[in-house]
Amino acid sequence: MNAARSTSGVLRVTTAAAVRARLRKWRAASARIALVPTMGNLHRGHLALIAHAARRAERVAVSLFVNPLQFDRAADLAAYPRTEERDVRLLEEHRVDLAFAPPPPEICPPASSALSAITAGPLAAGLCGAQRRGHFDGVAVIVASLFDLFRPHVAVFGEKDYQQLCIVRDLAARLGARLGYVVDVVAVPTVRASDGLALSSRNAYLTPQQRCGAPALYRNLRWLAARIGEGREDTGALAEQARRRIAAAGLRPEYVEVRHPRTLAPPCPDDKNLIVLAAAWSGKARLIDNVPAHRP
Repeated sequence: MNAARSTSGVLRVTTAAAVRARLRKWRAASARIALVPTMGNLHRGHLALIAHAARRAERVAVSLFVNPLQFDRAADLAAYPRTEERDVRLLEEHRVDLAFAPPPPEICPPASSALSAITAGPLAAGLCGAQRRGHFDGVAVIVASLFDLFRPHVAVFGEKDYQQLCIVRDLAARLGARLGYVVDVVAVPTVRASDGLALSSRNAYLTPQQRCGAPALYRNLRWLAARIGEGREDTGALAEQARRRIAAAGLRPEYVEVRHPRTLAPPCPDDKNLIVLAAAWSGKARLIDNVPAHRP
């Protein structure tokens, strides 16, 4: 869809009431609405999501909210980069219609709300979910709150956070069945630096030396996917070999796994399309990445 874009500038709001007021005008005009949830500190990866949203809808809203529910360490939450003024200028340049930058009480549901009881479900088990207890439940609560507030036609997410993407798709289906509205969750391919490193706000934590070594994560995931593409069936052994290669490059791998791309379960012998996922530390930066793999 090539939607006609607004030229009136971004509207910056901080309250749910202001969001609802603007949404009423858009819906009265039968506008198709796209939502791009972010935690701010925008980079080219976010801008790719926004550009895709603009192709799918007449109106684009972006949330800028550092979600306290998804942090398991107070220090990590406090250290997360907050660049709201810069972010809003970027949104203005990219013709976003609405920037929602709420304080926590405006979007974190009260304990009495049904939304506060939302969980990430079984897709949160293992992978990043095993290392970050409660992280995906916190993501699910806020995404559900945003979906409930905006009721967008389309919500755009990146493929870099692949487990999160699977969880959000499942969440959208559950909410649709429960609340009676459907959100089309659209995935956009990972945006990378020229050396292959997936763009992330957390890359700012890398020292220059660590930044030079960080692309080893992507490089070795591609190596693993290539071995699978050659017909190798021993995916567990290959994943362990990739893990050792990543460690030899100076990173501290948390996991390297080969999974089914929709269920995130270990693959069955007849599964042709797979996903290779990994997380690794470099200094203070936790890097995650994934690449698809295809059996012949």
